[in-house]
Amino acid sequence: MYSYEDRLRAVELYIKVGKRIGVTIRQLGYPTKNSLKSWHAEYERCLDLPRGYETSKSKYSRAPNGKGCRVLSRTRSQHRRYRHGVGLP
Repeated sequence: MYSYEDRLRAVELYIKVGKRIGVTIRQLGYPTKNSLKSWHAEYERCLDLPRGYETSKSKYSRAPNGKGCRVLSRTRSQHRRYRHGVGLP
């Protein structure tokens, strides 16, 4: 992740060199073209960049529920019974 100052420096240089992505990236050594495009779009929309990064909300809960372990142990035991029933080791 890049600091606010790094992102602002990249956007200002991008505008200064006539919105030429390759020139900007070669001079600074960073960012990727997609990052620079998104930073510039944000800068044009708000006339500034956000100070930090926004993280998206995870669609999975961090709290363990134990359900996965129960399902795994049940399928293992079913598999063992099936193998034993058909004469496999």
